[in-house]
Amino acid sequence: MIEIDVLQRLAKYDKKESHCVKMHRWFDYRNHICIVFEKLGPSLFDFLKRNKYSPFPVDLVREFGRQLLESVAYMHDLRLIHTDLKPENILLVSSEFVKLPVCKKTSDETNSRCLPKSSAIKLIDFGSTAFDSQLHSSIVSTRHYRAPEIILGLGWTHSCDIWSVGCILVELCTGEALFQTHENLEHLAMMERVLGPLPEHMIQKATKGAEKYFRRSRLNWPEGAVSRDSIRAVRKLDLLKNLVSRHADSSRSSLVNLLHGLLKFEPSERLTAREALEHPFFKEPA
Repeated sequence: MIEIDVLQRLAKYDKKESHCVKMHRWFDYRNHICIVFEKLGPSLFDFLKRNKYSPFPVDLVREFGRQLLESVAYMHDLRLIHTDLKPENILLVSSEFVKLPVCKKTSDETNSRCLPKSSAIKLIDFGSTAFDSQLHSSIVSTRHYRAPEIILGLGWTHSCDIWSVGCILVELCTGEALFQTHENLEHLAMMERVLGPLPEHMIQKATKGAEKYFRRSRLNWPEGAVSRDSIRAVRKLDLLKNLVSRHADSSRSSLVNLLHGLLKFEPSERLTAREALEHPFFKEPA
């Protein structure tokens, strides 16, 4: 019923294309709430998976990013926070795709890669959406896309969506989730590996539950690692600009600059969705 309430609110105020899935109707069938949506294509995650996690071209990432930020900006204008942005919750409008040949550099073999015929997307799954005025649960967002303030117990607001958008754009560019982890200390270590050290003022404000991740105002890493595999997982990461430049040479500088604006540790310093849409990355010709 929360999702239905959110979907009705999104539809009521939609003066332009919001890139949010449209609900046709809902009904109660033997105490089961059923929602009828418009028919859409696969999620961006499913598309990546079917394509053997081959990254999307930068021009396509630009179009996906623009629409996603327009959707998030629309929600934030309505004082709604999605809280569960991830490639699984971004669906292509059409299932149609084209196959393009890709020549391997190591041999004469030719592989094919799939690209969607249309870049149009829709945002789905508003079951975890929160109103900014309501009491917030302590943990939100799927692990890989969870902002640092949530892990540190500092509270969260609209800017947690912006962090998730940054993680999603990196994943679409590289084909892999930026922070592939299931444990908080390792997650924070990965963040520092990619983005530099956490701000001391955030560490000092961390809740008692998060204090265990630190020693003398610095991350307790690698001393606190649960395994050598965990240490290796962190070490294989690189600075954000290096991770992105392997896949997006032509738009490296503007894209990396945008990502740094979305992935600021301090929530208040992150770009808003509206500010991000004005970034030079979205002004470049396809």
